[in-house]
Amino acid sequence: MMTRSQQGRPNRLTRPSIAIAAAVAVTAGVVAAAPDAKTAAPAGPKLSLIAASKSVTLDSWKDDPGVYLDLGTYLTSEKGAFELKVTRKSYKDPVVAKQIIRNGKKTTTKTLPAGLVKDFAGLPGFMTVDVTDAAGKSVLKKTESFCPNNASGRVRPDAPANSKYPQSCPSNPFTLGSVWGVENGWAANTFAGYYSAPVQLPAGKYTAKVSVTKKYRDLFGIANKPQSVKVVVRERSWEEGEGVSASAAPSSAKSAHGAHAGHGAAADPAPSAHDAHAGHGAPARTDAPAAATTGAGPTFNVGHGPYPPAPPALPWALKKQAAEKQAAGKDAFGAQGFSAARVGDRAGQTDGSRQAPGVQPNAKRPTGKATVPNVPKPDLRSLPAYGITVSDGYEDVPGKDYLAFSANVWNAGPAKLVVDGFRSPGKKLMDAYQYFYDAKGKQVGYTPTGTMEWDPRPGHEHWHFTDFASYRLLKADKKETVRSGKEAFCLANTDAVDYTVKNANWHPSNTDLSTACGQENSISVREVLDVGSGDTYTQDLPGQSFDITNLPNGTYYIQVLANPENRLKETNHKNNSALRKVVLGGKKGARTVKVPAHHLVNAN
Repeated sequence: MMTRSQQGRPNRLTRPSIAIAAAVAVTAGVVAAAPDAKTAAPAGPKLSLIAASKSVTLDSWKDDPGVYLDLGTYLTSEKGAFELKVTRKSYKDPVVAKQIIRNGKKTTTKTLPAGLVKDFAGLPGFMTVDVTDAAGKSVLKKTESFCPNNASGRVRPDAPANSKYPQSCPSNPFTLGSVWGVENGWAANTFAGYYSAPVQLPAGKYTAKVSVTKKYRDLFGIANKPQSVKVVVRERSWEEGEGVSASAAPSSAKSAHGAHAGHGAAADPAPSAHDAHAGHGAPARTDAPAAATTGAGPTFNVGHGPYPPAPPALPWALKKQAAEKQAAGKDAFGAQGFSAARVGDRAGQTDGSRQAPGVQPNAKRPTGKATVPNVPKPDLRSLPAYGITVSDGYEDVPGKDYLAFSANVWNAGPAKLVVDGFRSPGKKLMDAYQYFYDAKGKQVGYTPTGTMEWDPRPGHEHWHFTDFASYRLLKADKKETVRSGKEAFCLANTDAVDYTVKNANWHPSNTDLSTACGQENSISVREVLDVGSGDTYTQDLPGQSFDITNLPNGTYYIQVLANPENRLKETNHKNNSALRKVVLGGKKGARTVKVPAHHLVNAN
């Protein structure tokens, strides 16, 4: 996931943010507002805007001023789940959003107005936030998008124990399909997280009025019940010792990079540029300037692509504990920040602090005759490259020009890709096997499928499955001119590419490298690419990116090719290649790249 730092250098790839998709516990004592009598609620669940607390405290850091308006407001869904299915037929077609309304055994579909939803980041312009100062003067007014899959929790004890919906809205620009939802009896945080920009508010006291915009109130029958929240903005400084202590450092924005760079290893407060590169990732926004919150590690879709998913700033359950400590006269905002609040799942709290568990390989390598039975198999497909930029050779190969990019191979199903690696004592390589399962999940066959190799480089240090994908730079006539040296990968479900395909798993397990890729002393490893999910890698180091130092200016194509040697058994080998057009320009040492839109997707 990690890329090189660009601090102080032009055309460098940034370190990614670690976006925490946490589930929050919303108080059961909050009563949802009833719709106005004049509001004719359409068929479907009853949606209401609530505020978990009437006051919040936001931090603005001296070295990076600005606050994120996480105001603790939520959208509740009662009398059924609020569910949206968002798709596009191809990159030539616009995004279409439909509301799925279930009433017992009856299911109806309502298509949202054309053009309302343009991408997969959520419902645009869903909220308005009007901030006034202590004198009642309006100092800020803005609209926010809303991801129904954002941090959520139950509003009543008899609600379903778990939400069936994914934990974030997908952020890959080439996403094909998504499902958004607020479970029945649950509430989703309206804060847009990293999809939102910080705002400039000097330290002081304010009042924020939060409303659902009229177009969505009319569309979903939401009562016009704005929520007012008292806001205290305080200025803080890391240099003054007001930041997070060492014991809380792994969960802070300042050290989150290091925590993930080692994929579960102890966090390095100041990782080097090389340590920060972990093989996965892409150019990303920097972390929000916020104090320690959940202590959570990576969960679903930790932002291996260029745009991290929208996380909450702090689970409501932890805010409540901190407020209780303050009310009791204890300093909840001291050097420890919120670290005194307990994290983890227990009665009344689900804060998302767990890492996704790693799936376990079979106890023994397979025996008997290898067979490829006639059962459903995975369908590996490539997405067009994105996150494309020109970089130099860093300190590794100075004086060179490289074309860096992000690439994703995903599984369209209907079966997941399961590969086990087994190592014979003393051997450096593992023997890899692909497994096949019947409709009931019983393993019914296997076939050898190459090897796995240990990557000892700092920031990697995990097992790579060989020949999973290859990357090539093609000339205008689409003949190969440069090939990336990267062809071995640790498989992880980093991106939700299309959760509307058959058998898509909305809650995949191995979503982070620390649980998916094994240790140096591992004797066996299981790597899985689940249905609907893809694995993004950023090629930004020499040997991975394309050396364009001596290439003439002109038009080229980046080819992302899945399963290049056809070693993996899949349903269709004809959809494994994707091309992305690029135009190189400039001079040696100052090369440029222009990335035309790919049909309707205008993301470089």
